Amino acid sequence: MQLSIRATGNNASMISHLLAKNPNNVYERKHKGHLVRLFYQECSEQTIDVTIFVTPDPLELVKHSSRAYDITHYINDREFAVSSIFCSFIRSALGTALNGQPKDEYKEWVDHVLPFEFNFGPVASSLSDKQIIELFEPLGFETDISYGETDYSFQMKQASSARWISLTGNTTLQQGLRQLFVLIPVLDQYKHYYIDQVEIEKLERYGEGWLEQHPLKEFIWRQALIFKEVYKLVDNNIEEIHDADQQKQQAPRLNELRYDTIIEQIKTVEQRASIVDFGSGEGKLSTRLGFLPGVKEILAVEPSEMATLRALDRYEKAAKHSGFTSPTPVWGSLFYFDERLKAKDIMILCEVIEHINEERLPKIMEMIFREYKPKTLIITTPNKEYNELYKLNDHFRHTDHRFEWTRAEFDAWCEERSISYPYERAFVGIGEPNEQYGCPTQMCIFTRTEV
Repeated sequence: MQLSIRATGNNASMISHLLAKNPNNVYERKHKGHLVRLFYQECSEQTIDVTIFVTPDPLELVKHSSRAYDITHYINDREFAVSSIFCSFIRSALGTALNGQPKDEYKEWVDHVLPFEFNFGPVASSLSDKQIIELFEPLGFETDISYGETDYSFQMKQASSARWISLTGNTTLQQGLRQLFVLIPVLDQYKHYYIDQVEIEKLERYGEGWLEQHPLKEFIWRQALIFKEVYKLVDNNIEEIHDADQQKQQAPRLNELRYDTIIEQIKTVEQRASIVDFGSGEGKLSTRLGFLPGVKEILAVEPSEMATLRALDRYEKAAKHSGFTSPTPVWGSLFYFDERLKAKDIMILCEVIEHINEERLPKIMEMIFREYKPKTLIITTPNKEYNELYKLNDHFRHTDHRFEWTRAEFDAWCEERSISYPYERAFVGIGEPNEQYGCPTQMCIFTRTEV
């Protein structure tokens, strides 16, 4: 992932002083294990061309991830895409330019306008090309979007290949960078940090002088501060509804509510000695299952080695407590049959099916119902109708989702399964209900009617 900055015109060389980086040296620093490099491809009186890129350490992404940054989905593009994470990696290297605080003799150049070209990518975004252009063109940028020769579709959503974005326009270095640091995280809806008052203040600071006039300012605020409970937009000002730390204590995150609901459901199941947790990720749900009375075996199935390493650490810590049944990691996925998963009491697919191409689901479900034959099958998936409250404008909740279903669509899909196989079904909503749109997550419990 990289960002290139090119400036032309008289005194373009002053940009090197605003960046506070010597053109004769390669800037190279480690940021929490990730390598950040900055170098000049050209530096003359009339042209400055500088590139900053990051070589991430995938293990460090897992090791130092916060509670809000869960690598639990099947396909992880965080280490490849220009995103909120990329901005956090390069912020220190570009701090002098972002803050407009070069040495005193160069401060007069902070507000100097030059022709700039900003190129960055690859970008993994659920936004269309048209929507991306509508974000940047009101700022005076001519926007060009290209699809590179390298096919990143194996890491990213197949319906949206990796894109490279080029912005050309007259601006100052500080203004251009601040606009990028606001809008790059808007392109990538998935945030790796908590949204709190610090993020609100940063958005206000970087958005000063341009964001309040942007025709999509409300959309930008919503995408940047993705958790709607933290803020509300009043005119052009942000007012907090709750203190962020207090919010996290008082209002459990949706992921935690899913786990709570699944655990409570399993407590009502008489036969629960053996459990399969498909797409177990970093092992959060599997760990909680290990403390349930009556559970003797947990198979935590996960294709990601990085996520499994994080899960093993979690299992090891939990094993220090008495009465804990340690999960057994199983490398695998729903695409491959595994004899070890047959005839278990409970099988769980928590937020898994929406990461699979819809046309491939029938074969997968046939394998589960016909070959694995769990006594109880629990499936959770997003309720598409609830996206209206998130103001996602017909976009999926995550860039790796291949589909999202309404309650009626999920009900019809589950009914077809119960007709074809000897299973009864029951539905449960998870999360804060809305009278019109239902709950944010929908869950179906299949119970086998034949021994």
